[in-house]
Amino acid sequence: MVGRPRSEQARRAILEAALRLCERDGYPNVTLKGIAEEAGTGRQTLYRWWDTKADLLLEAMTYLVESSRAPSQADLQTFLRETFALADGAVGRVVAGLMAEAQSDPALGERLRARLIGPRRATLRAVLERMPPPPGTDLDLLIDMIFGVMWYRLLNRHAPLDASLAEDITTLVARIGASPGPDEERPG
Repeated sequence: MVGRPRSEQARRAILEAALRLCERDGYPNVTLKGIAEEAGTGRQTLYRWWDTKADLLLEAMTYLVESSRAPSQADLQTFLRETFALADGAVGRVVAGLMAEAQSDPALGERLRARLIGPRRATLRAVLERMPPPPGTDLDLLIDMIFGVMWYRLLNRHAPLDASLAEDITTLVARIGASPGPDEERPG
């Protein structure tokens, strides 16, 4: 971010306008000019505060996620329900667009991991550690599996991201915790 200090009111108006446009028009069709018009501000304001559309939308998405973030003390089902509700709207479109753009922009990928993906993984890790998982559980793999389901549904839109999915994943994770490991004897 460059330029003079921001007016918080103008910043919020711009971030909210960016999210509205992304939800309505889709990430590829959002432009800085369109965001400025939607927010009722000049394009120069946007260019002073953000270098690219991706930077502006990353901040908009981070702003929205942080303002509605499930606390790390939430149980798994609550965390997933709230995460899926966010991902099913504007945030999902922004994240999918940013992830696509990050494939050819490694610096954007790093910012995306630092500002959104890393903190969400850390929160999910804290939730899972409280369950607790069975000894020897690879939490990074479990986190990848949980978020992998979300990404698969978000990108393919073949099935919903909803409370039912959150319940199903929670049940599966609980079963993993109750199942004997590969080196343990099974009862019966």
